[in-house]
Amino acid sequence: MKDIYQVIKNVRLSEKATMLQETNNEVVLEVDRNANKLDIKRAVETLLNKKVADVRTANYAGKERRKRRADAGRTNHWKKAIVRLKEGESLDLI
Repeated sequence: MKDIYQVIKNVRLSEKATMLQETNNEVVLEVDRNANKLDIKRAVETLLNKKVADVRTANYAGKERRKRRADAGRTNHWKKAIVRLKEGESLDLI
């Protein structure tokens, strides 16, 4: 990935993400599927002005969904990144 403005797509807010933020100083982000850990680190440090200590990623397959008829569709595949910020850094999302 070359363009850092297309790496971070969304912030994932859930109970687990909130717990990770409070206990481990980690932020959960939805990122581009083609982005690697270095791209994610570079995007967070540039766009959010925070120092990154560690990045973990996970790929998720889209779920099959049905609407009224028998034919099924599928939600999009997506990638999640758990970014640990360095000591002293914090990001207020709520």
